[in-house]
Amino acid sequence: MSDPIAIESVLNETRVFPPSQEFSANAHIKSFEEYEKLYAEAEADPEGFWAKQAESLDWFKKWDTVLEWNEPFAKWFVGGTLNVSYNCLDRHLTTWRRNKAAIIWEGEPGEQRTLTYQQLYAEVCKFANVLKGQNVKKGDRVALYMPMVPELAIAMLACARIGATHTVIFGGFSADAIADRVNDGKVKLIVTADGGYRRGAEVTLKNTIDNALPNCPNVEAVIVFKRTGTKINMSSGRDHWWHELMAAAETECPAEELDSEHPLYILYTSGTTGKPKGILHTTGGYLTQTAYTTKMVFDLRDEDIYWCTADIGWVTGHSYVVYGPLANGATVLMYEGAPNYPDYDRFWDIIERHRVNILYTAPTAIRVFIRWGESHVLKHDISSLRLLGTVGEPINPEAWMWYHHVIGKGKCPIVDTWWQTETGAIMISPLPGATPTVPGTATRPLPGILLDIVSKSGEPAGDNEGGYLVAKHPWPSMLRTVYGDDERYKKTYWSEIPNRYFAGDGARRDERGYYWIMGRVDDVINVSGHRLGTAEVESALVSHEAVAEAAAVGRPDEVKGQAISVFVTLEGGRKGDEALKNELRAHVAKEIGALAKPDDIRFTDALPKTRSGKIMRRLLREVAAGADVAGDVTTLEDLSVLEKLRDDED
Repeated sequence: MSDPIAIESVLNETRVFPPSQEFSANAHIKSFEEYEKLYAEAEADPEGFWAKQAESLDWFKKWDTVLEWNEPFAKWFVGGTLNVSYNCLDRHLTTWRRNKAAIIWEGEPGEQRTLTYQQLYAEVCKFANVLKGQNVKKGDRVALYMPMVPELAIAMLACARIGATHTVIFGGFSADAIADRVNDGKVKLIVTADGGYRRGAEVTLKNTIDNALPNCPNVEAVIVFKRTGTKINMSSGRDHWWHELMAAAETECPAEELDSEHPLYILYTSGTTGKPKGILHTTGGYLTQTAYTTKMVFDLRDEDIYWCTADIGWVTGHSYVVYGPLANGATVLMYEGAPNYPDYDRFWDIIERHRVNILYTAPTAIRVFIRWGESHVLKHDISSLRLLGTVGEPINPEAWMWYHHVIGKGKCPIVDTWWQTETGAIMISPLPGATPTVPGTATRPLPGILLDIVSKSGEPAGDNEGGYLVAKHPWPSMLRTVYGDDERYKKTYWSEIPNRYFAGDGARRDERGYYWIMGRVDDVINVSGHRLGTAEVESALVSHEAVAEAAAVGRPDEVKGQAISVFVTLEGGRKGDEALKNELRAHVAKEIGALAKPDDIRFTDALPKTRSGKIMRRLLREVAAGADVAGDVTTLEDLSVLEKLRDDED
């Protein structure tokens, strides 16, 4: 590819893990040939394929048109009406599932609650009536700022039931970040809690809302769930206790018939400027794809206990804790707190006690578990696990292998999933009974998803040529716009590559047709005219026994254009010194070539991450260049990490 901004790929991985015969025999998709046949049929007729998937939902009125495409604006299942809450609850009540556990919840201090589908339905109906009693109507926006408790899912489903559009704000954001999102969405009502628990400490939530409210003129009321019992201020007339309103609420609330394109939720994601982007997802297309991918990617069975460890404040929590699993009638495990409270084995203890079958977590969490050591895992019987998944960013091969051996005991397929807040649902993933997996690749696009890797001008890349990962055809769960800003939607996602959706990731496709995500294109490092993806440099570093986690960024260099600067977190107890720096440089050169040898290596106790676990390389680039950190930092989990990195510079 002659394009000057092609991305070079230097990572080579040859280990292949076919699904076991036993797993394939019982899977929804039983062979790679079956996957390829399904993919070819869907590629030939995407609309017909997605219409067939949509038929698995309950519609009040069937659609007239599957897809109305006026680039870059899509409408799916036009003319159809349905309700997400009805599909997640009501339709299960006429089956044996009414007495099945919908949510098994565990609080960080150790309390446990189980809600059957019948009980969850009653709670959702009551809270829907509570919202109506607070003058919330179809089309109004409601903000949810809560800990990981069942009431957060209840509030989401209640909003969906009456046609109010929810925006979940992660329960760690500051008052300013809340105000930005509440005002952008013109939110009418906020649902919060007095507090929640994280790493043994109370996280105060209502106080943060109180600090935001003077700057939120549209908010008329606040509903407060009592979680911790801490003393809070309740403003008369504006603030209401959840339990008091629920005690007086009716237990029946019919689900509204909503247009397929009715806005289900707005979810804010960071922008490069100070203004976060409100990603808008609608009803019919979103639920079709989340329900389908939950069933197929996780090979979901009725008897499974399914645990996605994501916070509901992130898109993974929306799609794969709440909407996708409940639409399938699954049993979902929810856990409130940290993986290392009261000790480093909390996750494995939860899996043992609840006999969890499916675990879906982030590569950043896996790398932390590696750093803590496998002794914490080995204390527990986690043999109930039959499937593992990863989400959030590319998983490096060494972390994949640890997950495979230590957690999966060599018998659990791993579904490495690629998707984004904007895509709404999984786009690339192995199908666990069909796809031979290779550590570090999300393998192939799912049936119905048409992707490509291209140059800047839109020319397709050849095998193993890095380029821009784009979508060639609309898909049901795609974002519809940036809330209130169609022009920003067009410019951000549709202006880079002609007639293609592009949301920032570079990738290559190997001779198998497997996709290797190489990280954000704006994270590419240009070294002496060679463009290297950060994910590959990081993978090489993490394959060294001393390294737990690494982030690579480019910094300006007069000779090479950019130099490679890496930030490294070491395995527990290891000390960083000049000898280790030299060893790591040599290791990278051996793994992927001298071209990728880091110029700077800095040892750090922690890397700056978003609350969903993504490393914020933009901030590291600014630190590496000695520049002031600018732009949106509201999604940063721990500001002190950034301060420490700056102090280390001085």
